[in-house]
Amino acid sequence: MASAALSQELECPVCLSIYTDPVNLRCGHNFCQVCIDRVLDTQEGSGGYSCPECREKFIRRPTLQRNIALRKIAEGFLSTQPDQEDTGVFCSNCVDSSVVAVKYCLHCDASLCVKHLKVHSKAPEHVLCDPNTSMETRKCSVHKKILEYYCTEDAACVCVSCRLDGEHRGHQVEMLAAASEMKKKKLRNVVQKLMEETEEAEKRVQSLEERRRKAQEKAAGETERVNALFIDLRRQLKDLKKKVLNDIIRQAQQVSQLYNDIIQQLEIKKEELSRKMCHIVELCNMTDPLTVLQESDTGDLCDTEDRERHDKQLHDGGDLDVAGISHTLHTGLSDIMSGVTQTSGLPVYADILLDINTAANNLHISADRKTASSAERSQNLPETPERFQYWPQALSSQRFSSGRHYWEVDVGGSYDWRVGMCYPGIARRGDQSRIGYNNKSWCLYRGYNQYSVLHDRKEIQLLYDKIPSNRVRICLDYEAGQISFYALCDPIRHLHTFTAAFTKPLHAALCVWGGCIQISGGNQGR
Repeated sequence: MASAALSQELECPVCLSIYTDPVNLRCGHNFCQVCIDRVLDTQEGSGGYSCPECREKFIRRPTLQRNIALRKIAEGFLSTQPDQEDTGVFCSNCVDSSVVAVKYCLHCDASLCVKHLKVHSKAPEHVLCDPNTSMETRKCSVHKKILEYYCTEDAACVCVSCRLDGEHRGHQVEMLAAASEMKKKKLRNVVQKLMEETEEAEKRVQSLEERRRKAQEKAAGETERVNALFIDLRRQLKDLKKKVLNDIIRQAQQVSQLYNDIIQQLEIKKEELSRKMCHIVELCNMTDPLTVLQESDTGDLCDTEDRERHDKQLHDGGDLDVAGISHTLHTGLSDIMSGVTQTSGLPVYADILLDINTAANNLHISADRKTASSAERSQNLPETPERFQYWPQALSSQRFSSGRHYWEVDVGGSYDWRVGMCYPGIARRGDQSRIGYNNKSWCLYRGYNQYSVLHDRKEIQLLYDKIPSNRVRICLDYEAGQISFYALCDPIRHLHTFTAAFTKPLHAALCVWGGCIQISGGNQGR
């Protein structure tokens, strides 16, 4: 293919053979010296000269400049080509010897060698082609004549009989060369467009490669950050484990020591009681009444106050303080997670409460301000500038003007809902007050069994009619200008991310047309 293309570039426009001793005119076109001399000779006495290629006029016979570089290229090309005898096509005019043909004239129906080609007619009807070209493809299948014309109406190559007497009579026809040039012009336009598309595709490839590189760099950075985070977590958990276990050991030692002290005291009491019992038995065995009566009162050594004191000691410290141990553990874990959230840039759970003053009359808000449900009838709430009219919507009491936050909603109880974020300046009346139908709100929307995201009335349909979870997470990164939506399945699925330059605080927002949706509680460990 490359050799054929080079061969075409090295063909003389006059003889259509590889250049022999090429020269060029002032206009820049190249010709074999013999070919251009013959053309200029025929132009003698016509009042001027012209280039056979571009038709540029010359008052005087132009001076020919040898093109040494082109000659070397042509000679080098010819040296790499196989011997022409291999083609098996010989000149029709060389009757005395077999001379290899280099061209075939469709008009003359003759093969031409280099010598006869130089003296061959240059008239347009004498179309030259490769000597091995199949003649059947170059002639009319009906009249068996050379295809010389192109019918523009039928887009077909025709012969002179087709044009004058056949089915193409009266049609607009052109010479093959002219029609070919016209098609080449169109093809060049196509090539230009393809080049532009190729360039655009290349730019897009470069852009995607750059984005892929950034994503890989981001993934590497996130991997490093998460590894460092878990190393620190393991260290903190190890320290907390050591602290809690030491507290358990300390309490166990204190409890054990208390029991040891009380047991030791009771052992001493037992010995005293045993001695007293022996003494009393001896008194009971005496026969002398005077001795028995003169012995001091034995009394009762079972001290009630000691028993009460021991019971109080055992009540206050006779067991492990499991509640205290759990408090230490939970407080430590909470402190660790709080530190992780602050240092790692993870979003902070936002305990969303709905603002009843913004709720429309056809939207019921539960007592804990966590559930919004479609009301069957108007609640006759007072009309205020903050309250939405007609659309069953409400905003959160909280507003967010910095940081990274997230909140979650269970949407399984409704078939038509919207959840998202909005500026406090969102309209409260009219169609433009709908969440997602203005430039002040962003939302995830379910309606007509289709999931979409909306902003400023621009809707992007998600590529599925069911998300794999009834729980939806809404994440806000205020500084990065991002609002993201996730389905809380396993694994979590990213649904969409809006990007904007936030200029005002944002409220959580929701809308319920049927059923109810519920904001999740304060479980931040999900």
